[in-house]
Amino acid sequence: MQRFENKVAIVTGAAGGIGSAIAARLAAEGATVVVTDVNLQAAQEVAQQIGDNAHALAADISNGEACRTLVAQVAAQFGHINVLVNNAGINRRGNLLALSEEDWHTSFAVNLDSMFYLCRAVLPIMIESGAGAIVNTASQWGLYPAPGHIAYNVTKAAVASFTQNLARDYAPHHIRINAVCPGEIHTPMLEAGVRRSGRTIEDLDKMVPFGRIGKPQEVAALVAFLASDEAAFMCGSLVEITGAQAVA
Repeated sequence: MQRFENKVAIVTGAAGGIGSAIAARLAAEGATVVVTDVNLQAAQEVAQQIGDNAHALAADISNGEACRTLVAQVAAQFGHINVLVNNAGINRRGNLLALSEEDWHTSFAVNLDSMFYLCRAVLPIMIESGAGAIVNTASQWGLYPAPGHIAYNVTKAAVASFTQNLARDYAPHHIRINAVCPGEIHTPMLEAGVRRSGRTIEDLDKMVPFGRIGKPQEVAALVAFLASDEAAFMCGSLVEITGAQAVA
């Protein structure tokens, strides 16, 4: 399928496990994809793997000016922006007394403030073109908090609320804003957490009724659907992708 032919998409956190899968999926379906990450070398490696219709740009999306510069640069180079995937995120673990103030503020800066900055920059472009799609990466844990992850849980709950508020404000402009809410997905970030906990991937697989944790490509497929015209009436949706797993 070529659902994104002649469309331009920005994917943040695109050097990570889920982000790189999203960028690859959109590009495979015809999009010109801007692979954005704070790590330029990693973004360039992903773009190179994807091919000619992927372009790497580094940006610290926790910084408002960097977000505005990123969007302006993409708009100037390609003329329009049709899809924004706010995928970048961090997980600073710990309960409230275990967290530092830096952990708390950095979690909000990366997981939530970046969406505020990027959406404020992209929305006028989409409004002028008469359409657009924004897909945010929230989390199952933003809907059903897991213990010991208060900063991550709260920021992802805020992403869910941000998504629904934005959707209701900009649906009249035919701009669709939705969020995916993944459960356990097999990414490098998850593997690092598993090693710290002393558990294994097999241990996590046993906790999922479907029999295994998810794959980045499965989240990417859902994001591509939500960003496509096939999801034309989906706006303000929080779509869980969990294999029916309850929060651990």
